[in-house]
Amino acid sequence: MDVSMLSGSDLMDLTRRVDGFNRNLQETRGVKRTLDKDDFLKLLVTQLSHQDPTQPMEDREFIAQMAQFTALEQITNLNKEFASVVRLMAANQAIGLLGKTVEIADGETFIRGTVREVLGGESPQLLVNNRYYDYGAVKRVME
Repeated sequence: MDVSMLSGSDLMDLTRRVDGFNRNLQETRGVKRTLDKDDFLKLLVTQLSHQDPTQPMEDREFIAQMAQFTALEQITNLNKEFASVVRLMAANQAIGLLGKTVEIADGETFIRGTVREVLGGESPQLLVNNRYYDYGAVKRVME
């Protein structure tokens, strides 16, 4: 449909319906504030499938978009690797607390005791005074 062929009132009506449709979509699915690699690939495929065959996308444009997609893929993979490194560092630091006296925030109060055991995993746990606490709750470390 060529939008330039619509009358002013038809264009306003179409705009109003599109805006209403988009609002309804956002309310039912929730608003996604960032695009990921899957969204980028969907946009690229949609663009390619709807291009005018008499005026295909230039090679340079296509190569630039593929380079952007590759860069996005690599950044996503790096983020996953960094998250893994952060988890390993937290586990290593938690192990370093074995035998040390720590002060741990437990709600509004602070618990002081010696770390007797460390459980690894996604979120390291410290055994202090016969109770496990998250490594992130440690506020002070003493010899």
